[in-house]
Amino acid sequence: MLPVPNTSFHMPSTFLLIGIPGLENGAMWISVIFCALYILAILGNGTLLYIIKTEKSLHTPMYFFLSMLALNDLAFCSSTVPKTLGILWMNDGLIDATSCLTQMFFVHCLSVTESGILAAMAYDRFVAICFPLRYSSILTYSLLKRISVAILLRAIVVIFPIPVLVGQLEYCGDNIVLHLYCDHMAVVNVACGDKHVDSVYGLVVSLSVTGFDLLFVGLSYTLILQAIFKMPTKEARQKAVGTCGSHISILVVAYFSAIFSFVTYRFGQKTIPHNVHILAANMYILFLPFWNPLIYGVKTKQIRQRVQRMFCYHQNTFYWIRH
Repeated sequence: MLPVPNTSFHMPSTFLLIGIPGLENGAMWISVIFCALYILAILGNGTLLYIIKTEKSLHTPMYFFLSMLALNDLAFCSSTVPKTLGILWMNDGLIDATSCLTQMFFVHCLSVTESGILAAMAYDRFVAICFPLRYSSILTYSLLKRISVAILLRAIVVIFPIPVLVGQLEYCGDNIVLHLYCDHMAVVNVACGDKHVDSVYGLVVSLSVTGFDLLFVGLSYTLILQAIFKMPTKEARQKAVGTCGSHISILVVAYFSAIFSFVTYRFGQKTIPHNVHILAANMYILFLPFWNPLIYGVKTKQIRQRVQRMFCYHQNTFYWIRH
């Protein structure tokens, strides 16, 4: 009687990220778009951080959270885009298991951090509009520090089990990941053992984090709208709405793209092509870091004026050098 070979073993030493199945012919154009968005995201968030740091009038709680958002966005897109461009340009899809799990942790941890920062910015707008005279006394440096630590700790605590659980799955010789980066469910789908715990935990984390933050944001803006309607003049109401405009546009883009990516990947696999899932996930990671500094740069008067002064200074310097 021949022994039955045991084909079940732990995680392979390397994974192969194969990119975007079905869109190989358009890989170069997709990579150009990804690269352009990445460069613009780095320039935009870097400029935003420089302006906030050097402009003393922007050293307020609102811009403290905006600095956190810019730093998180820089890390968010940098966690995947360099490897993504390597895959699209040089077909370099191999990644060792440790690097894959590390990338998985940072991608999802930074996503949860992003959601927490947006919720904190909603609280900042609530205090600024509902308690304008007590704004500085409520949002003290000590409170800002505690909020930022809580946001980071929450992300680390809820995401850390994900790569740990993935590392304990059984794999049956297959190491091909149908994605451009080590997404949690993309790697879980490679395994051949029981995936129930991983799937349920990922679903619970996604729903609980997004649900809690959306509930908090919704409550904050409900109270903000109530306060706006009670304002005595039209000018005051318009000013209050203007201070929230940038944040609302970011919220719409962030949560819509995150929910679309989540829903299509988990519940639309039979109706939506797999390459659409991959593109949606990557655009979520890339578009937010590009969009955030653009919106705040256009809608925030202080930032817009400082950028204009910077361009005028460099134009004048270039003119004097030439002449």
